[in-house]
Amino acid sequence: MAMKYDAVLEEIAEYVVSARIESEEAYRTARLALMDALACALLALQKPECTKLIGPLVPGTVVPGGVRVPGTAHVVDPVQGAFAITALIRWLDYNDTWLALEWGHPSDNFGAVLAVADYRSQLRRRYGEQPYRVRDLLTAAIKAYEIQGVLALGVSLNRRGFDHVHFVKVASAAVATHLLGGGRHEVLSALSNAFIDGIALRTYRHFPNTGPRKSWAAAEATSRGVWLSMLALQGEPGYPTALSAPVWGFETVVLGGEAVRLVRPLGSYVMENVLFKVAYPAEFHGQTAVEAALQLHPLARERYADIERIVIETQEAAVRIIDKPGPFRNPADRDHSLQYMTAVALLYGELTYAHYEEPIASDPRIAELIARMQVRENPDFSRDYLHPDKRSIANAVQIFFRDGTASERVLVEYPLGHRRRRAEAQPLLQEKFRQALSMAFPERQAERLFRLMVEGEEVLDMAADSFLELWVHPARV
Repeated sequence: MAMKYDAVLEEIAEYVVSARIESEEAYRTARLALMDALACALLALQKPECTKLIGPLVPGTVVPGGVRVPGTAHVVDPVQGAFAITALIRWLDYNDTWLALEWGHPSDNFGAVLAVADYRSQLRRRYGEQPYRVRDLLTAAIKAYEIQGVLALGVSLNRRGFDHVHFVKVASAAVATHLLGGGRHEVLSALSNAFIDGIALRTYRHFPNTGPRKSWAAAEATSRGVWLSMLALQGEPGYPTALSAPVWGFETVVLGGEAVRLVRPLGSYVMENVLFKVAYPAEFHGQTAVEAALQLHPLARERYADIERIVIETQEAAVRIIDKPGPFRNPADRDHSLQYMTAVALLYGELTYAHYEEPIASDPRIAELIARMQVRENPDFSRDYLHPDKRSIANAVQIFFRDGTASERVLVEYPLGHRRRRAEAQPLLQEKFRQALSMAFPERQAERLFRLMVEGEEVLDMAADSFLELWVHPARV
């Protein structure tokens, strides 16, 4: 008699294989998420540190029927395709975000979704079958977001020193297996293998080891998920009690006996509530601090020499992961420092990726302002951060001067990319997309892609492989 799989694995597999997504809001948001993920990927093409990683592992290799890497001429296998696409999406820390007990970036999963859909659609054509449509991509994305995000609602990996990308691997493995043609049995195999796979430490995200791996860690996770899904399609067996096995299971070894929980039914909640990074390439717990600081910029600029201290009130999660006064070794350190991003916004009245690099990083005024900052947890902010109907990411900033006067206390509860500010954010996301296109493609191709993603209803019915073909840049290898 076959062993019964852990209930959480069964629930995820059933959702992936059988669930119908009925929410039109989820599909509208998923289309926006795809547009934004592609914008982030195209912007990252300007960074040689990223582009050196995204080609074939053996230079010059072209895989027949392989995966197109957007913005390039690379055609690679599905595993490397997932790595390349996610590395591009994630590199600038500008893609969408999910905050809960565990945090992460659900659009990381687009690497697996796009790579497998492109590969499988071409294969289906050869078999005389219909390719996937873009709407199918969005369905897979909604499910990947939901798996990663609902796991994050109930389980914190970061408190134990592990990295959130493990849940990216799990979600990517599940949806990639189904896109490859796998049924419930194969999805369970890939899921269980993903859970018992090695789990990354957060070492590369924190001083003194902060480094560029944090920009490709999710890429490794999605590519590993795709690799496990391909093994499952070849008949590799699963491990039914991968979570609950005494002594050796995930819950014992990784979580110290805590159970893996799905704290709400799997549907489309995560996609509907995902957070977009609209204006600032910075860790999301600090986005509202940047927005508050921008409001105080004119006063900070005018009275810089008189500033005695700056008080930042924030949530417990921000205190734990981005309360970093320095020293800073590289941009990866700076874009995860609440103090650094707030100081830049106060001084410059803006925050772009260039502010994390030289020569701006050596501006002595940044260090001077950071030395005057006090970061405090506000318990109300921490409570509302986890409230299912609020999910705020609040920060408040106030400047105190040597003569005893003070600025107003500027509180921003919901960042621009929050569901409550979606209408306000959408035109800015479109502009972010337009700028990314203009940097990556000739004018005519850029305009066609903009109209397709922003205005054209026909994109939903477009074949997935035809869609990916539109993003090829024949001269960039």
